[in-house]
Amino acid sequence: MAMAVQVASLWLPSSSSTTPTHLNLLHSLGSKSKPPSSSSSALSATSSLSSPAPTIQIVGGRNPTWNENGNANSDGFEDDWYDLDTDLYHWTKALRPVQWYPGHIAKTEKELKTQLKLMDVVIEVRDARIPLSTSHPQMDLWLGNRRRVLVLNREDMISTADRNAWATYFARQGTKVVFSNGKLGMGAMKLGRLAKALAADVNVRRRAKGLLPRAVRAGIVGYPNVGKSSLINRLLTRRMCPAAPRPGVTRELKWVHFGKDLELLDSPGILPMRISDQTAAIKLAICDDIGERSYGVVDIAAILVQMLARLPSVGIKTLNKRYKMDADGYCGKTFVQKLAVHLFNGDTHQAAFRVLTDFRKGRFGWIALERPPR
Repeated sequence: MAMAVQVASLWLPSSSSTTPTHLNLLHSLGSKSKPPSSSSSALSATSSLSSPAPTIQIVGGRNPTWNENGNANSDGFEDDWYDLDTDLYHWTKALRPVQWYPGHIAKTEKELKTQLKLMDVVIEVRDARIPLSTSHPQMDLWLGNRRRVLVLNREDMISTADRNAWATYFARQGTKVVFSNGKLGMGAMKLGRLAKALAADVNVRRRAKGLLPRAVRAGIVGYPNVGKSSLINRLLTRRMCPAAPRPGVTRELKWVHFGKDLELLDSPGILPMRISDQTAAIKLAICDDIGERSYGVVDIAAILVQMLARLPSVGIKTLNKRYKMDADGYCGKTFVQKLAVHLFNGDTHQAAFRVLTDFRKGRFGWIALERPPR
């Protein structure tokens, strides 16, 4: 079904040429192709998409077919999510690319590859709100056949339906998954037991060779700010690794002991040198899993508003109610500008930061920004 749209001139980049007519835009959006999927993201951005990339104001379209409790028992549910992701791809084309690769990451990547040779088990931590976007594209190559445990951290920030959907998805792939809440320690002890169990045969082989048993070595890896250090601190029940709610706090690799049976390697967050999938990059920015200097706060907040307005568990009415204002339509940048005038004396940066902070603190509810691929 074609979606009625209006061009929001505030969203068009300064270098844009002549704006297409309303009828031409309706036709192009009604016939545009979907972005192809990839192993690292449900929406890899590729050059094969030739449709125009205007930033749009959504003023109509199909009614959502999923409900607030996350019921995903209909094809319409998946279609709506795919349509939202497709629109997200087109929204990002009007923005400058989000890239962040501070100097310490290159050094960490080199050291981590060396330390991987010493690990019996690798614990990969991802953000449960965006499990695909926080998957490093080179991780499978680095790990090879090593035993792996996947941790989806911040389970308290997604719904039970989303949690179950991801658990089913990874179970079908044969991947062992632990859901955790690093702040409260939920899942930490289960993770420790699972890591020891997966590497139990290490000391069996050592004894067979006449060697003394040793502690199991587990490396904890993942993107910046997904909760690696907090998870270790919860496992140890004391603060052994620096942790803060922002990317780039951990700057060096550090081995810590968990009793006599387990050694843990805390590592700085690692990112690819270049993020080719900009829909993933936008989600990293929204979830604060990438450095703030890499993106425009107003642009990211505006896209978040447009995403939340599309979700029935939030919607534009909830946004207006939270900020005690009345903003018509779904143009995110217009919403941020009105919020700036309403609460921040016209400061759009502060208004944008408020929207992002509210999402990151769960003030809009339990919201995942990704669903498992079809």
